[in-house]
Amino acid sequence: MRTIIPDHAPGIGNMLWCLARQDIMSGMGGSKGMTELRRGVLGPCVLALLEDRPRFGLELVRDLSEEGSLLTSDGTVYPLLNRLRDSGLVISEWRDEAGQRPRRYYAITPAGRRVLAEFRSDWIEFAASIARVIRPASRAPGADQP
Repeated sequence: MRTIIPDHAPGIGNMLWCLARQDIMSGMGGSKGMTELRRGVLGPCVLALLEDRPRFGLELVRDLSEEGSLLTSDGTVYPLLNRLRDSGLVISEWRDEAGQRPRRYYAITPAGRRVLAEFRSDWIEFAASIARVIRPASRAPGADQP
């Protein structure tokens, strides 16, 4: 299933517009909220890792796990890779390297590079906006006034 992204997608870019359109961020409370946030940024993180070099699925799982709190479940990466492939953002091929079992390797496409570049640009503004809004109450303007 491909999502058609309108040219007029508002605000912070097409990828974030898609996440909002898919209602990814609904019900964000407690740990469920962080899980949804992680899920929302996992795609760009996978694209960023693939920008360095092609990788196989388990390698992506390991790399994401090493970063700490990015990955909530190993099982989220494989369906994501299928969605990225179906969207034309990554390609995959089976490789049978000497001494190893065959593995499916994923590589970023030119379309994936464009989406990643846009996300990076949008993320800086988005993260700064979030930081301004959720700053601690003690640092909020007027916090020391009754």
